[in-house]
Parts: sequence; structure tokens; C-alpha cells
Amino acid sequence: MGRAFEYRKARKMKRWGNMARVFTKIGKEITIAVKSGGPEAETNPRLRMLIQQAKKENMPKENIERAIKKATDKDASDYKEMIYEGYGPYGIAIVVETATDNPTRTVANVRSYFNKHGGSLGTTGSLEFMFDHKCVFRVAEKDDISLEDMELELIDYGVDEVHPDEDEIVIYGEFKSYSDIQSYLEENGFDIHSAEFERIPHDTKPLNDEQRAQIEKLIEKFEDDDDVQNVFHNMEETED
Repeated sequence: MGRAFEYRKARKMKRWGNMARVFTKIGKEITIAVKSGGPEAETNPRLRMLIQQAKKENMPKENIERAIKKATDKDASDYKEMIYEGYGPYGIAIVVETATDNPTRTVANVRSYFNKHGGSLGTTGSLEFMFDHKCVFRVAEKDDISLEDMELELIDYGVDEVHPDEDEIVIYGEFKSYSDIQSYLEENGFDIHSAEFERIPHDTKPLNDEQRAQIEKLIEKFEDDDDVQNVFHNMEETED
């Protein structure tokens, strides 16, 4: 217990370094959620969660409504969620999650970033065995809750880690258990701040400062691409 939380806690690279990119990312996720589950938050759990997350990030109401409306427009672009896997320099495994309306463009860009920075794009699924796919909920603390009791109860819902983090509780569960965990939290009155999916590496590789800087440049290139939603890797993180 604790491996996923400690890895996440150590991550200092800002995957979404400014508000505009946060809004773009959540807006795309809202559009995808509406396309798959409909525009009504009451009957679409994923959309309900994303709206809550958008509010937590101070995303303007009109931006949220625009993303929902865009998804219901039959002429709107249809985003496809594509995953690309490859190796950066020094054998660092990198998984790039994208949401794109033009997969041909996206794969060409991703391949070029790998190639120009001393890496190579691999085949789909080639790195899946190196990461655990988790759902991660952050909820507000409750005065009347025991984390130990909460963790024991949530085990039956697919949760394997529960940790305090400042004024929040961080919950890690199996990817497939997302909806069950969300239902439990909503039914028990938890204020859910965010819900995301993470890929936690089974093992990490240590690098020196020069090598780390090279990997971070590659990761920054991915994150500067508007089609990229998340980037995961197995480089060992350091506390700043």
C-alpha cells in the first residue's frame, strides 16, 4: 500500500501549467463524455464528475456549457481518444494519451517528437504491462470519517489506497471500478474535487540531472501539443 500515492506526490512537473490548458483539457473530456453518455448530468455520471471538476478549476460556466453544446452539434468534430507508447532516451517508457479529431496528424506529431529527442514510437499495447491503470479521486475531508474505516469499506468497491493530502482525501482504485467508486462517494455525501485516470509505473528508473533534463524537454514537447491530454512515464521523480 502507498506506492501509487508516493509516486504521484513526488511529481513536480506541471502537466497543465496554465489555466487555458486546463480548460482545454477538461472541455475536450466534457465533449467526449457527452458524445458517449448524453448531455444531461443527472443521467451521465462521467459528465457530472467533469462539471464538478471544471467548477473546482474555476472554469467559467459558459465554457462548460459551450463544451456540452459542441458535443450535441451533429456537425461538430468527433474527438477520438488515442494512446501512443514509446521509449525516450535512456530507456524511459512514455505513454501519451490524446484526444484528437485528426489521428493522422496526431500520430505524425507524436512520432516526430520521439524521433527528434532520441526516442522511438512503439506499437499499441507494448508498454501496458509496465503501468497500473488507476482511477484517482480527490475529495474533501469529512470530520466524522475514519480513513482506516473508509479504506476497509472501499476495498469492496475496487479501492486499494486511501491517503490524506493537506485538506483532501486521495483515493486510488482500479480503472474498471471508476463508476462504482463514484457512486459510493456521491451516495455518502462526499464533496468530490476531481476524478482522473493515472498510469502508475511498476518500477522507476533513476537518471542524473542532465539525463532528466533531456527527458523533460521531450515531455514538454508532448504537453505543448493541443491534442495531448496526459503524459505518463517511468522516470524516477525527485522531491524539489
